[in-house]
Amino acid sequence: MTQPIRLAIRVKPGASRTVVGGSHGDTLVVAVSARAVEGKATEAALRALADALGLRRRDLRLVTGATSRDKVVEIEHPPADLTQRVDMLRGAK
Repeated sequence: MTQPIRLAIRVKPGASRTVVGGSHGDTLVVAVSARAVEGKATEAALRALADALGLRRRDLRLVTGATSRDKVVEIEHPPADLTQRVDMLRGAK
């Protein structure tokens, strides 16, 4: 069984559309249309990230950053090619 992997993300709430991609330093950017109210942007970001990585939402768990734009997410059952998937989203060559 694979070990959980932690991934740093930067959430941009209130975007015109939901997009997972790009980087902010070493973090993956997740733009969501949901506002940063009552955890709605965080939940939208976790759902968008799961979709973009081809995972189920329940495989992702917020570790830190509930009220911050910078968050750390733990992926419970990471696929073998998770690093490549994240690099593609970041726009790495």
